[in-house]
Parts: sequence; structure tokens; C-alpha cells
Amino acid sequence: MADPSRDDFDSPWKEALERYFPEFVALFFPRIHAAVAWVRGHVFLDKELQQVVRDAELGRRYADKLVQVYTHEGAEAWVLIHVEVQGEPERGFAERMYVYHYRLFDRYRVDVVSLAVLADETSSFRPREYRRGRWGCQVVFRFPMAKVRHWRNRWAKLEASPNRFALVVMAHLKAQESKDGLTRKGWKLRLVRLMYQRGYAREDILELFRVIDWLLRQPEDLERE
Repeated sequence: MADPSRDDFDSPWKEALERYFPEFVALFFPRIHAAVAWVRGHVFLDKELQQVVRDAELGRRYADKLVQVYTHEGAEAWVLIHVEVQGEPERGFAERMYVYHYRLFDRYRVDVVSLAVLADETSSFRPREYRRGRWGCQVVFRFPMAKVRHWRNRWAKLEASPNRFALVVMAHLKAQESKDGLTRKGWKLRLVRLMYQRGYAREDILELFRVIDWLLRQPEDLERE
């Protein structure tokens, strides 16, 4: 059996987000992907996000990313990504999304698009908005949300997709489904074969294998094998 306590979902997701950000957006938020002028590039704003995080400590931090992109009209937009990787829902998640959003806007006065990707194993945890109000004064903050576990019902689409981030999602789902080392080994080999079948470049295969290997942790003897 693989040791569940050794599973690290946070780090490989961060790595994959940085490496394959446009494909991540294409897989989970295709409409937003179509609205971004990717040819102009994108920039990760780690320092800006860290400043906001220090100013608003609200529970555990996850694979949060802040990215500068451009629209087709040339306007600048900041995309705030929260990836929920813990195994249980978090009561204050929507509030944290709201606080990060308004603090970023208050500090930098740019359009901020907050996106939530929930990678937990529950079906009921689906926060999409934060509300607060009294005596007729109300704040309603809504944000797009994607649930990773819903891709289990669309596995064939993942296998057929040329999107490299699909491999990350597949590895994540299989890591959640099985703690058995031999089962994980089988899925790891299957995903590696899939990369070769898709004709990925050597650099991509090595990078994706590192992420997949990170997600599908195994007992030491199988890791060596």
C-alpha cells in the first residue's frame, strides 16, 4: 500500500500550473481561454500575491497563483487561481476568494478574475459565491468554479485530449482513487505510454513524468523499480 500521508498534491499542481498555464485554463475554463491573447505571453506575479497573502492571513494557503494576461483588445487582466487540494471542504474558502480578490483590486486597481479549481474528493463542496450584508447593504461576489472529480465521468475525453494538463488531472484522480502501490504503478506506466502515443517532445515527457511521479507516490521498492 502507498502511504496516503506521503501524498503531495499541492506541489505538483503548482509546478504544472507554472509549466502549462494556458492549457490548464483551456481544460477547465475554455471560454476564458478563448478571451485571452496568449500570443502576448503571460507573467506570474508571485510577489504581488505574496504581499496580499501576508496582509490577509485566512486559513491554510493552497496552490494559489496570480497571473497577468492580456485580452484580444489589448487590455491587461490579472487571473487569480485558487486550487483546493485538501481532502475535505473548507468553510471559509469563498470568503478567502473574496478577500484576496478585493485586496488585489484595492492595491493595484486592475481587473481581477478569480477562478476556483476544487481538487478535493467530496461532491457537496461547491462554493461559487460569497455573500455578506445587513439592512439593505449587500455584497455578492461570484466566481467561476471547476471540480476536478467531475472529470471521472469524462475519462474518455481526458484520454483523447491533446491537452497536456489532462495528464495531470488523470494522475491526480488515480492517486485519489487508489493507495495500492501496484495499481498506481500500472497507471503511471499507462500515462507514460499515452505521452509517447501523443508524440510529446522529450522535454514535455520528462516534465510531465516528474509531475505524475510526484502525484502517484509509491512504496520505496516500487519507486526504485
